[in-house]
Amino acid sequence: MTIHDITPAITEGFAVWPGDTPPSREVLLDIAHGNTVTLSTLRATVHLGAHADAPSHYGADAPAIHERSLDSYIGPCQVVTARAALGTRVRPEDIDAEITAERVLIRTETVPDPSVFREDFAALSPELIEAFHARGVRTIGIDTPSVDLFESKDLPAHKTFLRLDMAILEGITLKGVPDGAYELIALPLKLVGFDASPVRAVLRPVG
Repeated sequence: MTIHDITPAITEGFAVWPGDTPPSREVLLDIAHGNTVTLSTLRATVHLGAHADAPSHYGADAPAIHERSLDSYIGPCQVVTARAALGTRVRPEDIDAEITAERVLIRTETVPDPSVFREDFAALSPELIEAFHARGVRTIGIDTPSVDLFESKDLPAHKTFLRLDMAILEGITLKGVPDGAYELIALPLKLVGFDASPVRAVLRPVG
C-alpha cells in the first residue's frame, strides 16, 4: 500500500510565518561525544509545517487543541484541486469535484516549496467553507500557511470555521498526490491549552 506523506520536512532553516518562532534544536547529550544517549530539545512555534489550528487561535474563550475531537483528523478524506490564482481566495466554483467526504484537502499549488515562505499564497473564501459545511464536511486542509490571506486582519475564513465548528489543517503538501479518496491520519499532539499542534499528516489510498 502506498502511503502519501503530506508533511513538509522540518529543518532548522524551515520558513515559518514572519515573526513566529522558527524551529531550532539544542543537543543536550550526544552519543558521538561519548554520552550514553543522544538527547535534544526542540524550540518552535506550534504552527509548524503541517499543523492543526485550534479554535483558541482565532476565537476568544474557544477550545484549545487538546479539547478538539480526534475524529476531525482521522478518517475518510478527499483530495481536490482548486483553480487558484496567487493572492486570491478559493471560491466554490473554483473546485469541480463533487464533495463526498467529511474531510477535504485542497491543492492550490501556490506554495511550490513549503520550506520557503511566500506572502502571495491562496486562501479560502467564507463561501467555500460554508458550501463544504452544507455538504457535511467537518475538516478542511490546505497546502498554504493559512486559510486566510497573508494581509488579512479580520480573518473571515478563520471566523467562519469558528462559527461552524469545523477543523483546520494548514501547511500540508500535496505534490504528487492524485485527486481522489483516501484515509487521512493527521493527529495533533495533546498539548493542553495550546492554540495549535504540529501533525504528521499522511494519506492512505482506499478501495
